Formats: sequence, structure tokens, C-alpha cells
Amino acid sequence: MTDRNTMLKQISETSFLLDDMRLYLDTHPLDENAMEQYGDYQEKRRQLLKEYAEQFEPLTCDCIRPEKSGSGRTITEYPGRKHWTWSDGPIPWDLEANACATMKGGR
Repeated sequence: MTDRNTMLKQISETSFLLDDMRLYLDTHPLDENAMEQYGDYQEKRRQLLKEYAEQFEPLTCDCIRPEKSGSGRTITEYPGRKHWTWSDGPIPWDLEANACATMKGGR
């Protein structure tokens, strides 16, 4: 298991790399190596988002899984019940709420 902050850092770094690669590909649309790397990093980001949603809460709307409520560590009002998971847990940029969740052992 990877801790929450490490996973958020990995997702942020991969997302930044994809943004940078999109800019490059806008000016170099025939670079097959860059297109292949873009696909690899796109899949890596997709996998990181999936793992994050399974361990904590959905980070993007593509990760919402009403049939799952995380692994039990997720902060939710509906533990173990099928529910709309988008509002589970603190939002990533709320540093104070995330610090509290980490201290409580929820993340």
C-alpha cells in the first residue's frame, strides 16, 4: 500500500508530464516516439487514479464507483453501503482537512 500523499504526488507528476507532452505534440505531430510515450503515461495515470480511488476516494469524476465505498479507510457517512462516492473524504487541496485525516489514521 502506498500512502495518500505519495499517490497524489505521483498523479500530479504524471498529469504534468502529460500536459507537457500534449504541448510538444501540438508542435511535433509526427513524432511517433512521443505519441507512444504519451500513450504509456496516459495508461499510467489511468492506473494511478484507479488505485487511488480504490484506496481512498475518487479524485476525478471518471473514478466514481457507486458500488464501492473505498477500502474502509475512506471518510464517508455511508461506510460499506452503495452510494455516490464523489463527496467522500477531504478534497486534495484542503491541507487542513487532509492533515486531520492523516492524523486520525484515515489515510
